[in-house]
Amino acid sequence: MIKIFNTETLQLEEFKPIEEGKVRMYVCGPTVYNLIHIGNARPMIVFDTVRRYFEYKGYKVNYVSNFTDVDDKIIKKANEEGVDASVISERYIKECKKDMADLNVKPATTHPQATKEIAGMIEMIQELIDSGHAYVVDDGTVYFSVHSDRQYGKLSHKNLDDLQFNMRGIAVSGEEQKRDPLDFVLWKPKKEGEPYWDSPWCQGRPGWHIECSVMSKRYLGDTIDIHAGGEDLIFPHHENEIAQSECANGKPFVHYWMHNAFLNIDNHKMSKSLGNFKTVREIDAIYDPQVLRLLMLSAHYRSPLNFSAALMDSAKASYERITGCMDNLNFVLGSAADVPMTDEEKESLKAADAFRVSFEKHMDDDFNTADAISDIFDLVRFVNTNAKPDASKAYLEALRKELLTLTDVLGIIAERKQDVAGDEAAWIEEKIAERAAAKKAKDYAKADAIRKELSDKGITLMDTKEGTKWKKD
Repeated sequence: MIKIFNTETLQLEEFKPIEEGKVRMYVCGPTVYNLIHIGNARPMIVFDTVRRYFEYKGYKVNYVSNFTDVDDKIIKKANEEGVDASVISERYIKECKKDMADLNVKPATTHPQATKEIAGMIEMIQELIDSGHAYVVDDGTVYFSVHSDRQYGKLSHKNLDDLQFNMRGIAVSGEEQKRDPLDFVLWKPKKEGEPYWDSPWCQGRPGWHIECSVMSKRYLGDTIDIHAGGEDLIFPHHENEIAQSECANGKPFVHYWMHNAFLNIDNHKMSKSLGNFKTVREIDAIYDPQVLRLLMLSAHYRSPLNFSAALMDSAKASYERITGCMDNLNFVLGSAADVPMTDEEKESLKAADAFRVSFEKHMDDDFNTADAISDIFDLVRFVNTNAKPDASKAYLEALRKELLTLTDVLGIIAERKQDVAGDEAAWIEEKIAERAAAKKAKDYAKADAIRKELSDKGITLMDTKEGTKWKKD
């Protein structure tokens, strides 16, 4: 039984899908005006893992994550480069997808783009106008009337009167025609140098909040199981999404709201002004992307996470424990006897199964990846102890499957593929055999020379009790 902490109710709730065996899930994606930063990466990794766990449990997940491809930042960058805004957005959608692939984030079932959903936005805005939840002012701007929604504030737990009091005296240029300071934009008139679309009210473009309401409805339906994103989106973005969607559709919008906590850098909030802003690409130039993924999952998603070089180095060492275990397991499997499992090995697998049971218990508890990772390391220790050269092939393959299954749920690539062609691999094995013969003949100078020859070509040798292993740096 999976339990989710629902931001709206502030309670841990048993997950009950709208449709048996299916999950409808929407995750707010990035605004594509630059390379994604590690703050963007946290929700991508966290909610990809949530999706993976649902799939592991047998659910069919319809996972939608949008790209905001029309925005002031995109337009500003396009004007600076003297190109169309679509050139900027398409460039960084491509780069974002590359970073996501490097982080082993699965592609969404659908990756809608705001600029391709304008017709649906115009339709929903008109429905809100017709039902009295939105209004048009003289210049063609369309505002949502917050006071028309009596439940406004239910996600962020903000009182409408308190919000109105805090907005008193705040004058926003260009919004003088608002009926209420809390009202927010659904459609705004075009400005020089900006992309625009025709609408019944004016030539212009949509406000930010309306795009997710429309895309969620189109690809998932009026009511969805899970809506997720960073906690910075709770107010006003997700609060406004609820207001738009429920007033337009007349149905509950979301059953479970999930939000990940902030990411800090060296115990300070990540900020361009502080100079501690890191892109995923910058980190990947130093570390394997899987190290960043492991770090992101090392804390519960609702807990703040600190990013530092020291913690990345620690995550790197942890990741190498996993891959080292798998390397050793594969090495032993290469010469294992293809014989039936012994009774002792069968009993041993029952012990190994306890790690999976504990893993599922932690993941069922609001996707507690921090403790689930501990279960994986317990399994790693178990495998390292029991993956012996005299073990049967069937037993070793069962251990391998157990480890691969659990790491795959977290999106951790445990089995690194050696980027070595067949001819090169054969040459390396030949050199290792020559070195072994030299050592046996006590010709240590020759053995050392062979190690150096391999090292110069980026091949590291590791002498273990099972034999000599190698990896390409």
